[in-house]
Amino acid sequence: MVKIPSPRRLFRSRSRSTTTSVGSADICAMVAEHEKIEWEVRPGGMLVQKRRSPEEDAAAVEYILVRVSTGWQWHDVSIDATATFGDLKVMLSLVTGLWPREQRLLYRGKERDDCEHLHMVGVQDKDKVLLLEDPAVKERKLRSTTLAQLMGVPCHSFIQV
Repeated sequence: MVKIPSPRRLFRSRSRSTTTSVGSADICAMVAEHEKIEWEVRPGGMLVQKRRSPEEDAAAVEYILVRVSTGWQWHDVSIDATATFGDLKVMLSLVTGLWPREQRLLYRGKERDDCEHLHMVGVQDKDKVLLLEDPAVKERKLRSTTLAQLMGVPCHSFIQV
């Protein structure tokens, strides 16, 4: 004859596994709250990230206000948080009149490339970015103005008619 263990012994809950599952649920809840990820439970019981329609994604775009200093002036530019520094240069070209290739953007003491994203570097709302004119372009402009001034000097003709 085989002895069957009592049902209480078969189906008792383990305190260790219960606390770890509750602890991991708390961690998931904290991460979801921090990153603002929405979750849904599918009919099979699987927990997945909630789907969004393209309209909701467009509405969820976060804009930040970047304060740009050009030496003596300040410009407040509203831009998408996931935009690149190249996009910021294009926006600034409308405000300052400098072409994007003539601009150098400094954030936290380092010059940033056009392909770097604002949110990846750490630019947040109301952060300051320094805009400088590229010295090589400034020198070329200076040379062209001095040449134009020299060319503008009237010449004397050698032969008088």
